[in-house]
Amino acid sequence: MSTGAGIDVQRQLESLIQDFRAGDPPMPVIVLHAEDAADDDRVTELVDELRDGQQRHGTRLAVAPTEPPQGGIDPTAQAVRLLRDLGDGRKWGDRSASYRPYSFPRLGLVRALQDATDDPDMDEHWPTAPAGTPDGNAQREQAQTQLLRILARQRWRPRRPARRNRQALLNDVQQFLPAGVLGALTSLLTRPEWYVAVLAGIGLMILLAALNHVPGRAPLFLWLRRESRWFLTTTFLQSAARRQSTSVRLLRPVRSWRAIAARAYDVAEAMREGGPFPLQLYVLALFEDLRDNHRRTGWDLRGLKRTRPPLLILRQVSRENGGIELIKAVSDVRSRRSELDPLLIVAGVAADDAPLLDRGTDTGTPSDGPDSRSALLSRPVRLQQRLRHWYDEWAGNLRADQSPSRTNALPWVLRIALPRDELVQLRQADWRCVRARHRPPVARIVWSAYSLALVLALAATVGVVHARDLHRTYCSAGLLTADRDTELRPAPGGGTECVGLSTGGVRFGSHLKGGSDSEGGRLRELEKLVHDENARVMRDQPGAYVTVVYAGPLSSATVDPSLVKGAEELAGVYLAQRVVNENYRVKLRVLLANGGADMGHQGFTAEAIAAYAERDPTVVGVVGFGRDLQSSPEVTRRLQEAGLPIVSGTNSATYLPKDFSNWFSLAAPDEHQAKALGLVAQQLRGKSDAPYALVLARDTKASQDRYTSEQAYYGGEMLRDKGFRLLPSRTYRVANGKPELRLHAESICRGEDVPSVIYFAGRVEDIGPLMTQLGVEPGCANREISILTGDDLSKAKFSGTGGRDGVAPRITLYHAALAELREAASGTAFYQDAAQYLPWLEPGEATYDAPGFASGQTALAHDATRALYWAASLGDVRQSRAATWVNLRGVKLEGMATGTIDFTDAPLYGERHGHSIVLARVRRTPEGLSRAEVLCSRPAGVNKPLDVEQCSIR
Repeated sequence: MSTGAGIDVQRQLESLIQDFRAGDPPMPVIVLHAEDAADDDRVTELVDELRDGQQRHGTRLAVAPTEPPQGGIDPTAQAVRLLRDLGDGRKWGDRSASYRPYSFPRLGLVRALQDATDDPDMDEHWPTAPAGTPDGNAQREQAQTQLLRILARQRWRPRRPARRNRQALLNDVQQFLPAGVLGALTSLLTRPEWYVAVLAGIGLMILLAALNHVPGRAPLFLWLRRESRWFLTTTFLQSAARRQSTSVRLLRPVRSWRAIAARAYDVAEAMREGGPFPLQLYVLALFEDLRDNHRRTGWDLRGLKRTRPPLLILRQVSRENGGIELIKAVSDVRSRRSELDPLLIVAGVAADDAPLLDRGTDTGTPSDGPDSRSALLSRPVRLQQRLRHWYDEWAGNLRADQSPSRTNALPWVLRIALPRDELVQLRQADWRCVRARHRPPVARIVWSAYSLALVLALAATVGVVHARDLHRTYCSAGLLTADRDTELRPAPGGGTECVGLSTGGVRFGSHLKGGSDSEGGRLRELEKLVHDENARVMRDQPGAYVTVVYAGPLSSATVDPSLVKGAEELAGVYLAQRVVNENYRVKLRVLLANGGADMGHQGFTAEAIAAYAERDPTVVGVVGFGRDLQSSPEVTRRLQEAGLPIVSGTNSATYLPKDFSNWFSLAAPDEHQAKALGLVAQQLRGKSDAPYALVLARDTKASQDRYTSEQAYYGGEMLRDKGFRLLPSRTYRVANGKPELRLHAESICRGEDVPSVIYFAGRVEDIGPLMTQLGVEPGCANREISILTGDDLSKAKFSGTGGRDGVAPRITLYHAALAELREAASGTAFYQDAAQYLPWLEPGEATYDAPGFASGQTALAHDATRALYWAASLGDVRQSRAATWVNLRGVKLEGMATGTIDFTDAPLYGERHGHSIVLARVRRTPEGLSRAEVLCSRPAGVNKPLDVEQCSIR
């Protein structure tokens, strides 16, 4: 500042700005004028210096155009002209000033009403008949309709150039951004791909924007805009409401629209009449917008970031350019509203025009004596001190000066007369420009676009990492959520497999990486069939169904890509579901659970089933868990704690029914199988004196398998009881899915005592390598050897039945099987139902010895499901979970695929009898093929044991 007066005024402005940082001090209209008219130009220069200094300090300011008007214009209309352009945010400085540009929605709405009122299309529509008459009311309604039509054409915004219309379009689109984000987040709850959620959000935003800009219609959600709410609720316009409703509600759009339409027409009529109302409405809208732009509690904390109040510069106010009227309107509105706004106005006025502002704080008789002002104006007192005193006195007198009785007062005007000696230009070395203490506000750093970008970047990083973790952990995952009933777990031989309970859209068949195409395709087809049947049940019979969970091996490993067991069992479960739903009132819903390849992850699957059963009371039991593993006791115990009975078709564990009351199985226990094979061993021993025998078992130390160790134990006990001399038992390892049998074969066949009977406690996939080794080793190749083994060999496909397995020459294989199908075939509708409901079967393919049925997996799973359903629907009434458990001990079903399923004689914590069992023999024919034949069998429900005569090997 180049003058003493300029330095002191600038210091006073910065003092107000410093107070504004901590609170909301009253902001005066500071009017500067010279004591002598000859110094008017120096006052104008001082105002220009103040403007330049405030711009450098970062104050957001606007300069009103106070140039002399061309032609005689009413001072009030000229004052309106000064305010109209202040609704453009660019008039208040660039982005470097503070935070972001101002927005003036209320001032824009007033301008839009003014433009619509002045539109030539409205001239012939204003009512001419007196108000309250029928003609007047009709003309008023027509005028209101025309006004709304013009406002809609203007998009309820002031007329502006095309470029600014594009900016308005962008502003309109921005209001739909939250709706787009909400749509995207909503779609994420359905766990789609991320791009589906993005497209959903963008599509919703584009749809709303398109509806918002339908030609000739008001913008969408107009009644929810902040300017509309102000327009209806400000008391300044209440007198024009004519008792119209001012309710604005999200769920009452019609009523809200009517209120806005009525208010708009009332205000337009008042603006058309002229007078001080339009000018004061413009001033009020400007104040409300500035107050909103500095609101400290806004969502963006904008008031805490804009630490300097806005400044309006009026270089030379006069009556002709409307400046005097503008200052009067500012004072009138502030006095009427009695609300503080942040606008600081600095105006310069000619000394001769200063009396037009009536009186300021330096006129009149002060309360402390007639010469008080003269004392304040004495030269020894610095102007800086006088300014501070004048401001304090002005602020203190606001309470009285706003009284209506003081009609000659402009209480919000602080008029400062500048003496000549204070306007003399100083030496350049003495120029000063004081600035208030400046410290970047915390809100601007913490709550800013940069902080938001950083937070979004961190959130995106965390989201991506979390999403990747979800996709690596769960079978079905979105950006934020996942189906936690299924997980991806390591698969034998590498890779992952999807295990758990499929309660939503998870399909285990879609995660298959091994297995033949036919087996994988069959599993996917069965999953779809079960899913469709479940949907039909829940749609047509929502309150009359029970839910059964099938838990089986529905995935495969690269080392053993077979899906035979899971696919065949699932076919039996689906067949039972269709038969039940077509013939019974209580319907059956089936959920699928995958225990992994060889049921290696059945522990997690049991936990998922138990957790889901707590949420769904319709779950009454579980079918499956057909492999005897080390984790089987814990699995059974966990489901017992959940109150779920288990009906297994193929798990032959001897200990499970003895240890758990919720365990029911259709498979003959390992101990019973060994005793049945003892009938063959007794015949093989004959009358010879204690021939040699050997137990060859799979090494289970590195696996969860318990079946082979159980078979080895009961097989060895059986051979010992039958009088065989047992050689030291042998265990073979499995590496990369292949058994290591060569050294064992050499040792067995080249030893001094070659066994005539070998009890093979292994898996079906190991029998082929064993036959190959024994068939070429000296000592075994030319010796008659018999191999006894358990029910796992029933899954083998020998050459005679179109399979891949076979036996070596001079070796006879005897194995047990769990399902006697031949004798039961004549008394069951199982094959008739299979031909009807399994879509892949051709006519004549549904027979007991056909591929897909011969192993008995399908039949046993079907019978187990039917038994569990019978207990859950006793009396054709849906039973509870506990009742189902109790009712299972009363199950007796005849005409099943394996015979009669009878649990009535099953003791609590003990073995039951009457299991279906088959003893089969496989040997090489003269033609070089392997032929399988049934030695003896017993269908389910027959308690009479087999004997040697029935199972003769001669």
